[in-house]
Formats: sequence, C-alpha cells, structure tokens
Amino acid sequence: MSTAAEDLRRSYRVAFLRFLPRRDEAALLTGYDIGRQALSAGVGTATIAAAHHAVLSEALAGLAKADDAGPVLASAELFLAEVLAPYDLAGRAVTDLATPPDAAGAAP
Repeated sequence: MSTAAEDLRRSYRVAFLRFLPRRDEAALLTGYDIGRQALSAGVGTATIAAAHHAVLSEALAGLAKADDAGPVLASAELFLAEVLAPYDLAGRAVTDLATPPDAAGAAP
C-alpha cells in the first residue's frame, strides 16, 4: 500500500521530468493538479519540498556538466511555484475570510 507522500513523489517525478525538456504549459498544469490533489489529501508543504528536492537532485545528478544546471534550476523553480499555487490560493482565501471589511470601504 502506498502513502500519499509516495504517490506525490511518483507523480511529481513524472510531471517534473516531462516538464524539463520543453517547459510546456500542459506539464505545468499537471504540476498545479498535483498541488491541488496534495492539498485536498492533507499533504503538507514540507512533504512537497521533500519530493521536489529528491526529484531535483536526481535531475541534477544526470547532467553531463555542472554548467547545465542553470536551466534545470530555473525550470525547477517555475514548476515548484505551480505545484504550490493551490496552497497559496487557499491561504489567501482564509486570510480574506478572516479579515473584516475595511472601514473606509464600508457603506455608512
């Protein structure tokens, strides 16, 4: 039986490695969906960070030379931001709900 963390890492690996060569929108959408599913399953951001680190380490280890790391790191940043976007949106929604309306903007 696999855990949510194992499922996340497996899905993250496939989507990230698919994203690297072309940086296409479809792979980014898959990243967003991974984040949405992880959030719904109660997977924390630390687990996502661990999956990201493991998959990025694997991708960097496969490079022929260190000079090739720049584009991989830039792609990794973009992909991780997309995976974490649902967490950001959820956090903003909670903050918006908890913040009372601005007195200046309220009707008299």
